[in-house]
This record gives sequence, C-alpha cells and structure tokens, in this order.
Amino acid sequence: MKRLSLAAATGALFLPMAAWAAPDTPPAIDTGDTAWMLVSTALVLLMTIPGLALFYGGMVRKKNVLATLIQSFMICCIASMVWMVAGYSLAFSNGTPWIGGLSRFFLHGIADGFHDGVDTAFTLGAGTPAAAPMTIPESVYLMFQMTFAVITPALITGAYAERMKFSSMCVFTVLWLLLVYVPVAHWVWSPTGWVAALGAVDFAGGTVVHINSGIAGLVCAIILGRRRGIGAEDMSPFNLTYAIIGASLLWVGWFGFNAGSALGANGRAGMAMLTTQVAAAAGGVAWMIVEWLRTGKPTALGIISGAVAGLVAITPAAGFVLPGGAVVIGLLAGAICFWSATWLKHRFGYDDSLDAFGVHGTGGIVGAILTGAFAYGPLSATASNPTGTVASVHQVIAQIEAVGVTIIWCVIMTTLILKILDMVMGLRVSPEEELEGLDMVLHGERIN
Repeated sequence: MKRLSLAAATGALFLPMAAWAAPDTPPAIDTGDTAWMLVSTALVLLMTIPGLALFYGGMVRKKNVLATLIQSFMICCIASMVWMVAGYSLAFSNGTPWIGGLSRFFLHGIADGFHDGVDTAFTLGAGTPAAAPMTIPESVYLMFQMTFAVITPALITGAYAERMKFSSMCVFTVLWLLLVYVPVAHWVWSPTGWVAALGAVDFAGGTVVHINSGIAGLVCAIILGRRRGIGAEDMSPFNLTYAIIGASLLWVGWFGFNAGSALGANGRAGMAMLTTQVAAAAGGVAWMIVEWLRTGKPTALGIISGAVAGLVAITPAAGFVLPGGAVVIGLLAGAICFWSATWLKHRFGYDDSLDAFGVHGTGGIVGAILTGAFAYGPLSATASNPTGTVASVHQVIAQIEAVGVTIIWCVIMTTLILKILDMVMGLRVSPEEELEGLDMVLHGERIN
C-alpha cells in the first residue's frame, strides 16, 4: 500500500518518479508494476485463506477446528462484500480528513479508466493538493486494499476463539470494518487523512492492520471473558502441523503484504522484501532463545509465533528501513511479544486465546514506534521531499501519536459495538455449547 511521507499534508507520496504525470495527462499503466501488484494481491489473500485459517485452526482444540477455519473463510466473504459496497469508497475516495466520500459506493465509476479501448491508470486523491498518480489500474489497487480489509478482522478471531457465536461474529465483522477499520485506513493512508498530516508513516499496516486488530482482540477477550475450564482443562493445540503450515503460508504471503506496498516492481519493493525476510527470521530466533532460557525447551509453537511477531513488527517499517534496522526490529519484537503472550497475559488474567493481541497488537506497536528510530531517508525520498522520512526524535513522537490515536479509537468503537451486539443478540455460546464444541453446535459437523 502506498504510504504518505512527512510531506503528506502537501501531497508528496512515495511513488517512483516515472509514476508522476502532468496534471492534465491521464497516467499510463505500467505493465510490470501491474503484474507485480496482481501477484502481491494473490499473496495477501493467501495469508487469510488458507494461511491464517490453518495457523489458528491448528492451535485450538479438536472440537473447535472447523469452526475456527470457517471463521477466516466467512470473514473473507463478508469483508469482500463490505469493501465493494462502501468500504473502499469511504476509505480512499475524496472526502474529509476524517472519512472518505461515496463516489465509489457500490464501485460506481470503477470503469472510468477505460477510454476507447485504452485502459489508463488512476490518480489517488484526484483533485486534491495531495493527488498521487498511480501506474496501476484502480481495480488492482482496490483489490489489493480489499485483501488487507479481509485479513484484519480475521486476525481478531484469534482472541475470541472457541467461544463466540457465529452469527455475532458475522455482524461484528461488518460493523467493525465500517466503524473501525475504514476510518483508520482513511486517516493513515488516504492523501487527505489527518493522521498522515501529523507526519506519521505506516508502510503496510502497523497501525491500520496489526494494532487495530490486536487492540480489538484484547477488547473482545476482556468483554467475552475467559474460556470455560481454562487453567483446569487441557487446552493444548489439536494439530501443530496445521499451525506450522499456516505460519509458513503467512510468511510467504507477507512478501505480497509488504513488498507489494511499494505499489510497483521497483527497488523499494525489493528492499521491503529483504527487510521482511530478515525481520521474520530474527523474530523466530529471539522468541526461541528467550523461551529456551526460560523453560529449558524451544517449542514449535513458540518459534512460529516469534517469526510472525517479526513479520508484524516490520510491516510498518518495511519500506523505510535497511536490513540492519530490520534485524533489530525483529529481535526486539520476538522478545517483547513473548513477554506479552506469556507474562503479561497471565498477570492480568485475560484470555487472548491465540495471542492476537500478544503478537499483533504488541508487535504492531513495537514496529510502528521503531520505524521512527530506524527510517533511512533515501528509501522514501521524492522530488517534493528530497530527504524522505529520516529517523529522529520528531519522527518517533509522530509514530507514537499515530499509535495512540489508533488505540483510543479502536478501544472505544470496539467496546461500543460489542456491548450493543451483546444486548441485541448475545456474543457468547452457552456453557453447555462451549463444552460440546463449536463444530457440532454451530455447524453440525466434526472432524473424525
């Protein structure tokens, strides 16, 4: 996803120089950029189905595996429809600094790029001082953004796994996307967004995706309460093989997530891919070492969790930092997320079932703040902003402001949505249904 620079308020975006066109000339489509973005979009979709579905499905008990898998699949369906109807328009069409407009409601006008058999690229924020000409069709940009809207609410399911009603999950997904995800995406990533104007940067979703989903997961875990029998019954994962396969798919898909956010086949995409790889590796190593020292054994679940923590933390920084900074971010994320998923969770007693907050919320915060500490200016430099985003105390403060804004909005709105749904339709299955397992109770199926 294209991210805004320190000069976002004046319209300087991180685009290759070739992407800029004269104001009255329709931008041309670059076939290489478009091809890479089509691949990246498919990779990001792969992260949710089957990646995240298997990652989470392997970590729950056998009686809840199918229910967990189908949550990710159904959210993919729901989020895609929400994005088509209103989500994309509200997030990325011109509007106010707080929310977009309805010019793309039901994707109205999406075919405007076709003229006399010639397909032209589009301009994000056309008609505003921050207009950013692209080198890809709007349909590809829209679809790429859709895959981010798909995975974000799916990540939240890890916090309320094994106890939320399927019907409530479906309604929650619709409301949360429209009231939490879409506004934050507009604030941070739209050329007219007010958080971008603060000078904060987020290359591929540290705030919009990971902090948003992690904080929402924490709120869900607290409001729904702990699983029945936790601390007394065996809660060990059903099949860690599923989880390892899922984590592996997440790792591969993350190259589309991060390198695709350069919005083109260019040097910045290559650097983002490299920093993504080394940060993931560093996260896995850090979690393994800390766990080994603390418990005497490095676990498979711990190692894959550490790699995901490294991936989460590098997401906001991938296109801003060099490999050395990426390694430091990954190491710190692996160690800090281990602490969050173990000591912190047990200290405060909330049941973040599959560590949605422990890994995504915590890792997102770590990565977003450290982006300001390791940013290398030339990676994001443009003609309008020749210094790019440079590591500094000022940049760290801007990053902290963006993190704080995201947390506050997410906590307030997620709490409000959950409380209303609980009053109207209930959030949690009954104790008897939870004991029997969600596969049979909610779906009438089971793994034999």
